[in-house]
Amino acid sequence: MFCVVLRFSHNKAQASLHMAEHKRWIQQGFDDGVFLVTGSLVDPPGGMVLAHNTTRDALQARVALDPFVAAEVVTAEILQVAPNRADARLQFLMEHA
Repeated sequence: MFCVVLRFSHNKAQASLHMAEHKRWIQQGFDDGVFLVTGSLVDPPGGMVLAHNTTRDALQARVALDPFVAAEVVTAEILQVAPNRADARLQFLMEHA
């Protein structure tokens, strides 16, 4: 499982120009069964993607296609998480650990 942290960078003001494409990129991640949760970071502002059912290399390639990343609106940090305990509703995550 991976957590992708998206932090605004020097081109933050360009976000509105790429928002529609960024939302399509997010939807594609859900459609492909890779993204579990996306959301906004509050402080500092940015975004987060919880991903599974992928490899680091494949996720890095996917993240590079995010219009926000390509336009340097955000920088992306990919954190790999090795879960060792989960609520029963999230047991499917343990199968990929």
